[in-house]
Amino acid sequence: MNKVAILVDLGFFLPRYRSLIERQASPAHSAKRVAAALFETAVRHVDREHGEVLYRIFVYDCKPLGKKVHHPVTGKAIDFSRTPLFKFRNELHGELVCMRKVALRLGELANDSEWTLRPEPLKRLLRKEMTIHDLTSDDLCYDVSQKGVDIKLGIDIASLAYKKLVDRIVLMTGDSDFVPAAKLARREGLDVVLDPLWNHIPNSLREHIDGLRSVWFKREGSDRHEISKSVRSRQRRRAPGAIC
Repeated sequence: MNKVAILVDLGFFLPRYRSLIERQASPAHSAKRVAAALFETAVRHVDREHGEVLYRIFVYDCKPLGKKVHHPVTGKAIDFSRTPLFKFRNELHGELVCMRKVALRLGELANDSEWTLRPEPLKRLLRKEMTIHDLTSDDLCYDVSQKGVDIKLGIDIASLAYKKLVDRIVLMTGDSDFVPAAKLARREGLDVVLDPLWNHIPNSLREHIDGLRSVWFKREGSDRHEISKSVRSRQRRRAPGAIC
Protein backbone atom coordinates (compact mmCIF):
# COMPACT_ATOMS: atom_id res chain seq x y z
CA MET A 1 0.00 0.00 0.00
CA ASN A 2 1.62 3.22 -1.20
CA LYS A 3 0.89 6.52 0.51
CA VAL A 4 0.61 9.79 -1.38
CA ALA A 5 0.95 13.32 0.02
CA ILE A 6 -0.37 16.32 -1.93
CA LEU A 7 1.21 19.74 -1.28
CA VAL A 8 -0.73 22.73 -2.63
CA ASP A 9 0.45 26.33 -2.90
CA LEU A 10 -2.87 28.17 -2.48
CA GLY A 11 -1.41 31.40 -3.85
CA PHE A 12 -0.72 29.50 -7.08
CA PHE A 13 -3.90 27.40 -7.07
CA LEU A 14 -6.40 30.27 -6.87
CA PRO A 15 -5.29 32.16 -10.02
CA ARG A 16 -5.20 28.87 -11.95
CA TYR A 17 -8.67 28.01 -10.64
CA ARG A 18 -10.01 31.33 -11.91
CA SER A 19 -8.37 30.72 -15.26
CA LEU A 20 -9.58 27.13 -15.64
CA ILE A 21 -13.01 27.28 -14.03
CA GLU A 22 -14.33 30.79 -13.54
CA ARG A 23 -15.09 33.09 -16.43
CA GLN A 24 -15.03 36.87 -16.23
CA ALA A 25 -18.75 37.04 -16.92
CA SER A 26 -19.54 34.64 -14.09
CA PRO A 27 -19.79 35.55 -10.40
CA ALA A 28 -16.94 34.50 -8.16
CA HIS A 29 -17.33 31.05 -6.70
CA SER A 30 -17.94 30.55 -3.00
CA ALA A 31 -15.20 29.50 -0.60
CA LYS A 32 -16.95 26.18 -0.07
CA ARG A 33 -16.99 25.51 -3.78
CA VAL A 34 -13.32 26.39 -4.26
CA ALA A 35 -12.29 24.22 -1.30
CA ALA A 36 -14.22 21.28 -2.78
CA ALA A 37 -12.53 21.79 -6.16
CA LEU A 38 -9.10 21.84 -4.52
CA PHE A 39 -9.81 18.64 -2.61
CA GLU A 40 -11.23 16.83 -5.64
CA THR A 41 -8.30 17.87 -7.83
CA ALA A 42 -5.83 16.69 -5.21
CA VAL A 43 -7.38 13.26 -4.61
CA ARG A 44 -7.45 12.56 -8.36
CA HIS A 45 -3.70 12.05 -8.06
CA VAL A 46 -4.26 9.04 -5.81
CA ASP A 47 -4.55 5.83 -7.83
CA ARG A 48 -6.75 3.73 -5.58
CA GLU A 49 -7.09 1.00 -8.19
CA HIS A 50 -3.39 0.25 -7.80
CA GLY A 51 -3.36 0.33 -4.02
CA GLU A 52 -2.50 3.98 -3.35
CA VAL A 53 -4.00 5.81 -0.38
CA LEU A 54 -4.07 9.49 0.52
CA TYR A 55 -1.76 10.36 3.39
CA ARG A 56 -2.68 14.04 3.68
CA ILE A 57 -3.28 17.21 1.66
CA PHE A 58 -1.07 20.08 2.84
CA VAL A 59 -2.23 23.58 1.83
CA TYR A 60 0.11 26.57 2.17
CA ASP A 61 -1.02 30.18 2.39
CA CYS A 62 -0.95 33.34 4.53
CA LYS A 63 -3.68 35.05 6.46
CA PRO A 64 -5.26 37.77 4.32
CA LEU A 65 -4.18 41.39 4.60
CA GLY A 66 -6.33 43.19 7.16
CA LYS A 67 -4.49 46.47 7.74
CA LYS A 68 -5.62 50.03 7.02
CA VAL A 69 -3.71 52.20 4.53
CA HIS A 70 -4.21 55.43 2.61
CA HIS A 71 -4.23 55.49 -1.17
CA PRO A 72 -1.33 57.68 -2.41
CA VAL A 73 -3.37 59.15 -5.28
CA THR A 74 -6.78 59.77 -3.71
CA GLY A 75 -5.69 59.97 -0.08
CA LYS A 76 -8.69 57.82 0.76
CA ALA A 77 -8.39 55.42 3.70
CA ILE A 78 -8.69 51.76 2.74
CA ASP A 79 -9.55 49.06 5.27
CA PHE A 80 -8.52 45.74 3.71
CA SER A 81 -10.31 43.83 6.47
CA ARG A 82 -13.61 44.98 4.93
CA THR A 83 -12.82 43.83 1.40
CA PRO A 84 -14.46 40.81 -0.31
CA LEU A 85 -11.00 39.27 -0.73
CA PHE A 86 -10.38 39.31 3.02
CA LYS A 87 -13.75 37.69 3.70
CA PHE A 88 -13.30 35.07 0.98
CA ARG A 89 -9.79 34.07 2.09
CA ASN A 90 -10.85 33.66 5.72
CA GLU A 91 -13.89 31.62 4.69
CA LEU A 92 -11.73 29.45 2.44
CA HIS A 93 -9.28 28.79 5.28
CA GLY A 94 -12.22 27.88 7.48
CA GLU A 95 -13.53 25.40 4.91
CA LEU A 96 -10.12 23.79 4.41
CA VAL A 97 -9.37 23.21 8.10
CA CYS A 98 -12.70 21.38 8.48
CA MET A 99 -12.02 18.94 5.64
CA ARG A 100 -10.77 15.46 6.36
CA LYS A 101 -7.12 14.74 5.52
CA VAL A 102 -6.38 18.45 4.93
CA ALA A 103 -3.73 20.39 6.89
CA LEU A 104 -3.52 24.17 6.48
CA ARG A 105 -0.05 25.69 6.87
CA LEU A 106 -0.10 29.49 7.30
CA GLY A 107 2.87 31.78 6.81
CA GLU A 108 3.01 35.51 7.45
CA LEU A 109 2.72 38.67 5.37
CA ALA A 110 5.85 40.78 5.04
CA ASN A 111 5.88 44.15 6.81
CA ASP A 112 7.44 45.97 3.84
CA SER A 113 4.27 46.06 1.73
CA GLU A 114 3.91 49.17 -0.41
CA TRP A 115 2.01 50.77 -3.28
CA THR A 116 3.41 50.01 -6.72
CA LEU A 117 2.56 51.08 -10.25
CA ARG A 118 0.91 48.59 -12.53
CA PRO A 119 2.99 47.66 -15.61
CA GLU A 120 0.93 49.51 -18.21
CA PRO A 121 0.83 52.97 -16.57
CA LEU A 122 4.53 52.57 -15.73
CA LYS A 123 5.30 52.07 -19.42
CA ARG A 124 3.21 55.10 -20.33
CA LEU A 125 5.05 57.20 -17.76
CA LEU A 126 8.44 56.11 -19.09
CA ARG A 127 7.35 56.90 -22.67
CA LYS A 128 6.18 60.31 -21.41
CA GLU A 129 2.68 59.62 -22.67
CA MET A 130 1.34 60.70 -19.29
CA THR A 131 2.52 62.51 -16.18
CA ILE A 132 2.28 61.63 -12.52
CA HIS A 133 -0.70 63.98 -12.27
CA ASP A 134 -2.61 61.77 -14.72
CA LEU A 135 -2.46 58.72 -12.46
CA THR A 136 -5.73 57.30 -11.18
CA SER A 137 -6.45 55.03 -8.25
CA ASP A 138 -6.63 52.03 -10.61
CA ASP A 139 -3.06 52.61 -11.79
CA LEU A 140 -1.59 51.46 -8.47
CA CYS A 141 -1.86 48.29 -6.46
CA TYR A 142 -0.81 47.36 -2.94
CA ASP A 143 2.02 44.87 -3.28
CA VAL A 144 2.04 42.22 -0.55
CA SER A 145 4.60 39.42 -0.22
CA GLN A 146 4.52 36.25 1.85
CA LYS A 147 7.04 35.02 4.40
CA GLY A 148 7.57 31.50 5.69
CA VAL A 149 5.42 29.65 3.16
CA ASP A 150 8.31 28.18 1.15
CA ILE A 151 10.12 27.24 4.36
CA LYS A 152 7.08 25.39 5.73
CA LEU A 153 6.67 23.54 2.44
CA GLY A 154 10.35 22.57 2.40
CA ILE A 155 10.29 21.37 6.02
CA ASP A 156 7.22 19.24 5.35
CA ILE A 157 8.84 17.63 2.31
CA ALA A 158 11.99 16.90 4.31
CA SER A 159 9.95 15.42 7.16
CA LEU A 160 7.93 13.22 4.81
CA ALA A 161 11.14 12.00 3.15
CA TYR A 162 13.32 11.37 6.21
CA LYS A 163 10.56 9.69 8.22
CA LYS A 164 9.47 7.57 5.23
CA LEU A 165 5.86 8.62 5.79
CA VAL A 166 4.88 8.48 2.12
CA ASP A 167 5.99 6.91 -1.13
CA ARG A 168 5.01 9.73 -3.47
CA ILE A 169 4.71 13.51 -3.24
CA VAL A 170 2.59 15.60 -5.60
CA LEU A 171 3.38 19.32 -5.72
CA MET A 172 0.79 21.81 -6.99
CA THR A 173 2.90 24.90 -7.49
CA GLY A 174 4.64 26.95 -10.12
CA ASP A 175 7.43 28.17 -7.86
CA SER A 176 10.94 26.90 -8.52
CA ASP A 177 11.81 27.40 -4.83
CA PHE A 178 10.61 23.85 -4.24
CA VAL A 179 13.54 22.38 -6.22
CA PRO A 180 16.02 21.89 -3.32
CA ALA A 181 13.38 20.08 -1.25
CA ALA A 182 12.31 18.00 -4.24
CA LYS A 183 15.91 16.94 -4.87
CA LEU A 184 16.22 15.87 -1.22
CA ALA A 185 13.00 13.84 -1.45
CA ARG A 186 14.19 12.08 -4.58
CA ARG A 187 17.52 11.22 -2.97
CA GLU A 188 15.54 9.61 -0.15
CA GLY A 189 13.69 7.42 -2.64
CA LEU A 190 10.38 9.31 -2.97
CA ASP A 191 8.61 9.71 -6.29
CA VAL A 192 8.10 13.47 -6.90
CA VAL A 193 5.37 14.59 -9.32
CA LEU A 194 4.60 18.19 -10.27
CA ASP A 195 1.08 19.33 -11.14
CA PRO A 196 1.32 22.87 -12.56
CA LEU A 197 -2.44 22.90 -13.26
CA TRP A 198 -1.80 23.21 -17.00
CA ASN A 199 0.51 26.18 -16.46
CA HIS A 200 3.78 26.35 -18.40
CA ILE A 201 6.96 25.47 -16.51
CA PRO A 202 10.56 26.06 -17.63
CA ASN A 203 12.45 23.07 -18.96
CA SER A 204 15.02 23.48 -16.17
CA LEU A 205 12.44 22.26 -13.64
CA ARG A 206 11.75 19.01 -15.45
CA GLU A 207 15.08 17.48 -14.45
CA HIS A 208 14.22 17.80 -10.74
CA ILE A 209 10.92 15.87 -10.84
CA ASP A 210 9.94 12.31 -11.68
CA GLY A 211 6.74 13.20 -13.49
CA LEU A 212 4.69 16.10 -14.82
CA ARG A 213 0.97 15.55 -14.56
CA SER A 214 -2.03 17.88 -14.59
CA VAL A 215 -5.47 16.64 -13.62
CA TRP A 216 -8.67 18.64 -13.56
CA PHE A 217 -12.37 18.36 -14.28
CA LYS A 218 -14.44 20.14 -16.88
CA ARG A 219 -16.67 23.10 -16.16
CA GLU A 220 -20.25 22.69 -15.00
CA GLY A 221 -22.47 20.55 -17.16
CA SER A 222 -19.62 18.43 -18.51
CA ASP A 223 -18.20 15.09 -17.55
CA ARG A 224 -15.00 15.04 -15.56
CA HIS A 225 -11.83 14.21 -17.39
CA GLU A 226 -8.22 13.51 -16.63
CA ILE A 227 -5.23 14.08 -18.84
CA SER A 228 -1.59 13.46 -18.13
CA LYS A 229 1.23 15.48 -19.69
CA SER A 230 4.70 14.04 -20.10
CA VAL A 231 4.30 11.50 -17.32
CA ARG A 232 7.69 9.88 -16.89
CA SER A 233 8.77 7.19 -14.51
CA ARG A 234 12.03 7.64 -12.65
CA GLN A 235 13.57 4.63 -14.35
CA ARG A 236 12.67 5.79 -17.85
CA ARG A 237 13.95 9.32 -17.25
CA ARG A 238 17.25 8.21 -15.76
CA ALA A 239 17.97 5.60 -18.36
CA PRO A 240 19.30 8.14 -20.93
CA GLY A 241 20.67 10.52 -18.37
CA ALA A 242 -0.02 41.01 -4.61
CA ILE A 243 -3.04 42.33 -3.88
CA CYS A 244 -3.61 43.96 -7.19
